[in-house]
Amino acid sequence: MSKELKFLSHRVASGKLSRRDFLGRAAALGIATPFATSLLTKAVKAQPQKGGALRMGLTGGESTNSLDPATWLTQVPQNFGSTWGETLVIQSPEDGSPEPVLAESWEPSEDATEWRFNIRQGVTFHNGQEMTAEDVAQTIRRHSDENTESAALGVLRDIEDISVDGNVVVFKLARGNADLPLLLTDYHLVIQPNGGMDEPDAGIGTGPYKVEVNEPGVRHVSTKYDGYWRDDVGHVDSVEIIVMNDSTARISALQSGQVHIINRVEPRTVELLSRAPGVVIEGVPSKGHYVFIMHCNTAPFDNADLRMALKLSIDREQMINQVLLGHASLGNDFPINESYALYPEGIEQRTYDPDQARHYFERSGHEGPILLRTSEVAFPGAVDAAQLFAQQASAAGIDIQVQREPGDGYWTEVWNAQPFCASYWGGRPTQDSMYSTAYITGADWNDTRFFDEGFDDIIFEARAELDTSRRAELYRDAATKVRDDGGLILPMFNDFLDARREEVQGWVRDPNHETSNLRAAIRVWLQQA
Repeated sequence: MSKELKFLSHRVASGKLSRRDFLGRAAALGIATPFATSLLTKAVKAQPQKGGALRMGLTGGESTNSLDPATWLTQVPQNFGSTWGETLVIQSPEDGSPEPVLAESWEPSEDATEWRFNIRQGVTFHNGQEMTAEDVAQTIRRHSDENTESAALGVLRDIEDISVDGNVVVFKLARGNADLPLLLTDYHLVIQPNGGMDEPDAGIGTGPYKVEVNEPGVRHVSTKYDGYWRDDVGHVDSVEIIVMNDSTARISALQSGQVHIINRVEPRTVELLSRAPGVVIEGVPSKGHYVFIMHCNTAPFDNADLRMALKLSIDREQMINQVLLGHASLGNDFPINESYALYPEGIEQRTYDPDQARHYFERSGHEGPILLRTSEVAFPGAVDAAQLFAQQASAAGIDIQVQREPGDGYWTEVWNAQPFCASYWGGRPTQDSMYSTAYITGADWNDTRFFDEGFDDIIFEARAELDTSRRAELYRDAATKVRDDGGLILPMFNDFLDARREEVQGWVRDPNHETSNLRAAIRVWLQQA
């Protein structure tokens, strides 16, 4: 199908082009009437239907969750936040480019040290207040303040000044950054009244739904906001997210029709679930990765030889095949895969080598067991993966003791708190944002405690480098440094595995994050019987 015809079909499906106009324009393109009619029929069937109550059963919810976007760590607050909040920019599901949302357009200076964002007019918050450029400026000021608790601080630290010029927000940076629009897609950067300076957890945004029920760790409900500015998203009347951290409970709820969508389908259940009546598996390769993280500044993991021993004592291929049943690709102990622009080619793939692992382990001088904490909420199959890791490491004489932790509280009491644990990352829009969020010194989510000034300098230079070849070289240096010196054990980049009922239509395959980049609730509609 030509691009022109595909575009016209999308226009019909979204209700922006009539049947008569479609057939007329297809004829002008030289398309035979029978073929055009068949395409039209498909497009009409794909046209969003309005109404209904969408229910999602999601893992990643805790009693400590807040409506403050700065604090969002896990899937439930992130998915719920996308129903009521919006960012300036979103990343395209097709090519990863930045697409406008609350910013209509943007323009950089020649050296990319100053950016001007034109803010959309006529948009209102759920409290009836009109969104202004000052609200936008205040939002980014809050998240970029050095005293903030926002996890977005790492990607915003280069912002030196934020000013407002009419309907334009002007960002002045300490160094050039060609990626700024993509950095502003970060799901924490929901635009709030006065930037959330007054009530960050009020749950007031500009999204298609407004908050009705907020019971952290239990359920969340949002209902249609009549004053919403778009008509191409937000098709159902209400969205209910039920916290279901247990995989079996999620699957049962989907099969019975209690919920329409679930996340984090465990690979071992994919084949069985795909045969269930009325169920569709939505899988997509991703930037997401399942990891074991070591604190480089905490004994015994402050020993580089011990870290290397553990990296060499894991059989990545066996873990992918046995735990994820092939629904993943190999990792190499740095958080970037081929999904990213300027992926560093040619870095030798680390393989399972118990003899070399034993060599480094003995050289480290460490004696006794090593405690690895894990939980079923860390990632699908995380408990099995940790136990398999322990078996693999035993061939090198390394005694890993696996401790299973409760799901509730794992992301506050274990992750980023304990020195060796299982975790996951959903990936980030760019290499810079991934490294700036989790690896540079001072990043709030530096969960391996990898503090290396030389690495920081590489990232800062790459951020300001406009020559593509040189930037690629720098990112290769960064990847090598994390791989060889850091505390990251990254065996696999996971596929995102979600599931839906057949009546859920309009699902967008989006590799940028799970559940259609956390936006399934606003993108899909319910097919009426």
